[in-house]
Amino acid sequence: MEYAYKEERTALINRIRGLLAEFGLVFPRSPEALRAVLASVIEDAGNELPGVARLALQRAHLHWIDIELQMAWCDERIASHVRSDERARKAATLLGVGPTTASAVVASVGDFKQFANARQFGAWMGLVPSQNSTGGKARLGRITKRGDDYLRTLLIQGAKSAVMSAGKRSDRISQWLVQLKERVGWQKAVVALANKNARILWAVLTRDVAFDPDHVPQPPAARSGLEPQPAA
Repeated sequence: MEYAYKEERTALINRIRGLLAEFGLVFPRSPEALRAVLASVIEDAGNELPGVARLALQRAHLHWIDIELQMAWCDERIASHVRSDERARKAATLLGVGPTTASAVVASVGDFKQFANARQFGAWMGLVPSQNSTGGKARLGRITKRGDDYLRTLLIQGAKSAVMSAGKRSDRISQWLVQLKERVGWQKAVVALANKNARILWAVLTRDVAFDPDHVPQPPAARSGLEPQPAA
C-alpha cells in the first residue's frame, strides 16, 4: 500500500513540475524544495500562470498533502505491527530490511516453514539466479523474478541502501558487500544481498534465532555433526 502511494506521489510531482515548466517556472529537483515553494508560487499573482493552471496546481497540491497523510498513516500502522509482532521485529533487524519490508514479508508469507529450506524461499521470491547448462557446464543467469513482485522490490530497494552505505560499517556482511561491489559492481551486489536477506529471513523466522551480521556460517559437515575427512 505505501509503495503504491509513493509511486502515485512521484507521478503527481512530475505532473506538477511539467505544468510549472510550461510557464517557465523551474525549481530544484528534490520534492522537499518544490513543496517548500509550491504554495507561494500558486498564490503569486505576479507570475504568468493563467487561472486554469493555477486552479489545477491548487488541486494537485491538495492531492499531494492527502497522499502524504495516507503515507503517514501507513507508517504508523507498519510501526505498530513491527512493535507488536516478534517475527516482524526480528526481520527488521536485518541489513537492508526495514520496518516496511519486515511487516510486508511476515504478513504476506505467514508460515515460513512451508518452505523446506532457505534456497526454496529465495527461489519463491524470484531472487535465485536462473541456470543454463551447455556442454556439461552450468552458467548462472539473471534472477528468475518469480514470486511476489512487491516483496522482491522491497528487498531489492532495501539492499540498495545497505550496499551503498556498507563502507561505513565494520560487520562481516558489510565488509563482504564492499568486496563484492568492487569485484562485480553494485547492481550485482544489490541482488546478492537481496538473495542473502531472503535466506537469512527464512533462517531467522524458522529457527527462532536473532540476526547476527557477524555470524560465521558452519560448513555442512559441521552442521550435520560429521567431521571433515582428511584428503587421501
